[in-house]
Amino acid sequence: MGKPTGFLEYDRKNNSSRPPLERIGDFNEFHPPLTKKERSEQGARCMNCGVPFCQSAMTLNGMVSGCPLHNLIPEWNDEIFSGNWEHALSRLIKTASFPEFTGRVCPALCEAACSCGLYGDPVTIRENELAIIENGFEKGYIVPRPPKVRSGKRVAVVGSGPSGLACADMLNRRGHSVTVFEKEDRPGGLLMYGIPNMKLEKQIVMRRSGLMTQEGVEFQLNTDVGSEKDAAELLRDYDAVVLCCGSGTPRDLAVEGREAQGVVFAVDFLKSTTHALLEGGLAEGNHISAAGKNVIIVGGGDTGNDCVGTCIRHGCRSVIQIEMMPKAPDTRTESNPWPQWPRVCKTDYGQQEAIAVFGSDPRIYQTTVKKLISDEQGRLTSVVTVSLAPERDNKTGRTVMKELPGTEKQLDCDLLIIAAGFTGPRDYVCRAFGVECGTRGTVLSREGSYATNIPRVFTAGDMHRGQSLVVWAIAEGRAAAAEVDRYLMGYSALTP
Repeated sequence: MGKPTGFLEYDRKNNSSRPPLERIGDFNEFHPPLTKKERSEQGARCMNCGVPFCQSAMTLNGMVSGCPLHNLIPEWNDEIFSGNWEHALSRLIKTASFPEFTGRVCPALCEAACSCGLYGDPVTIRENELAIIENGFEKGYIVPRPPKVRSGKRVAVVGSGPSGLACADMLNRRGHSVTVFEKEDRPGGLLMYGIPNMKLEKQIVMRRSGLMTQEGVEFQLNTDVGSEKDAAELLRDYDAVVLCCGSGTPRDLAVEGREAQGVVFAVDFLKSTTHALLEGGLAEGNHISAAGKNVIIVGGGDTGNDCVGTCIRHGCRSVIQIEMMPKAPDTRTESNPWPQWPRVCKTDYGQQEAIAVFGSDPRIYQTTVKKLISDEQGRLTSVVTVSLAPERDNKTGRTVMKELPGTEKQLDCDLLIIAAGFTGPRDYVCRAFGVECGTRGTVLSREGSYATNIPRVFTAGDMHRGQSLVVWAIAEGRAAAAEVDRYLMGYSALTP
């Protein structure tokens, strides 16, 4: 431990943020990094706590706290403090496939379990991780390292999201010849088209996929396996197939007037903006635009927040974010102690920007959409909302949200964005391979395994575990790669 008293001497300091009214003028990331000296001090705050809960990934009270990748966090924090950035990188990439992604978009399960957070502020673990990997790229420590020996085995990975990329990367390092099939025009899955540029600029994704290409991974783009590409062909030409197609079926609204023009899913809305930016910029007709519109977003999660920030950058007239559940407390309650995941209200970047532009938080809690109203041309003009109240279901014992009669309100709305989550993978892929799916729509496997009911076919990521975090997708991709390697070689040297 380089600085045993660091957590007593230095306060937590995050990367700064460009002011909301400034950053909404573009789609760039807006967190300038700290200086090396400042980052060294943040590394020094990592205390010699004896039991590093930060890397444990414990399930407590139904939520995970700690890193699912089991990153060696105290080790590379100590290296940052000591100024050994190259050593810090070597410890980081031992367990983390893509720190440049998780360092930007992960909700930092590690920080929730940091011992410093028991009585004060946790260590800036996520930003330290990002600083290490970006320094590695800047200094040239990260270069293509193709395997020196090939195994002669071929593996097809279907889907190039975080789980598919992680699985392909690990199998390629082992010496297998890996081809990644992606239905979109660029690799990255939700990293490319589900997360907006403000959180993850797309050159970062392309930098990683380009590095993987130089290391020998082949990407076949615009290839929709199960629809345009025959599943039987992959099973014939490859020794193993790993399905990493994500959870791409959005949850819909079953309400009167749903057929109205002007209702879109969040994934389509965000993708259209990202694609337009990649093709040269936003222009009339090349994206789903919120410019000048009254926008209502159904869903209070991260994706809903991303839609808020995107709508504001489009120049929307107004934006409201509807959330079914009650507002979470602003601070931990006694029933939610450390090191559990903190169930507290978070005001994210999009909501901060809405407050700066419109003067109030865009979120309306305990509310849902009851009806959509259209004009004579079928265009959406307004929505009817109704308030909800929690009520205990005597049969199941669960708390459900019930409508409160007489609380209906009609709100102007030209664009309704559904950001209510996903119900599972696209079913045509599952049918094409004949894999068995469960009641949640996810592909089934034995507990602790990634093998499906079809020989030589494996699965990982959201397609396997359901809608989740990027860090969990990476962890699953790495673990699935180790299992595929054992299947192909009889043993595995890969470390999930």
